[in-house]
Amino acid sequence: MSVTTDIAAAPATPAVHADGHGHVTNTGLSNEKLAMWAFLGSECLLFGALISTYFLYRGKSVSGPTPKDIYDIPYTSVSSFVLLMSSLTMVLALAAIQRGDHRRLRVWLVATALLGASFIAGQVYEFTSFIREGLTIKTNLFGSSFFVLTGFHGVHVTLGIVMLLSLWNLSLRGKLPQEKSEVVEIAGLYWHFVDVVWIVIFTVIYLIPS
Repeated sequence: MSVTTDIAAAPATPAVHADGHGHVTNTGLSNEKLAMWAFLGSECLLFGALISTYFLYRGKSVSGPTPKDIYDIPYTSVSSFVLLMSSLTMVLALAAIQRGDHRRLRVWLVATALLGASFIAGQVYEFTSFIREGLTIKTNLFGSSFFVLTGFHGVHVTLGIVMLLSLWNLSLRGKLPQEKSEVVEIAGLYWHFVDVVWIVIFTVIYLIPS
């Protein structure tokens, strides 16, 4: 029998698996990573709708405080910088687990969570000051669209903090080996997403004049 015939008769090669990360899809990504990208795509649609709503309503309020009356751009800029720096610590956390340095992994995971928590604390302070000045979610159209948009983002950051602390706990218990570095990578994708979304929100809300 010829070599060609042998090759033709050979059984099909089974699907390749990602090392320790489940099946590889036709895109070359694991199922878990592909699912995260699909989820982030749906989140883009959600935030796109919220940002569009803010654009539609921000200049149509007939009463109550307006953006120029209450915004403290220098303060919010510092808070935004803190959140953006957390992307750097997230990258360092991923690099640490990829080289098997679990102590530094835990350090950078906690640092990322603390930076995120600092951003949330700053957002809560900003919301409180706006409410004291008379702007609530019920005051006018601007207030409703502002609090819904920034509030949804704050919820996403909070969920990211919970995710990071869960990874820290798994690592502390020895249940996050180097072979599972993709778990940290997927969490990093989510965290970078909320950071990028905030850049867009900060630009739209605070920097583009009404």
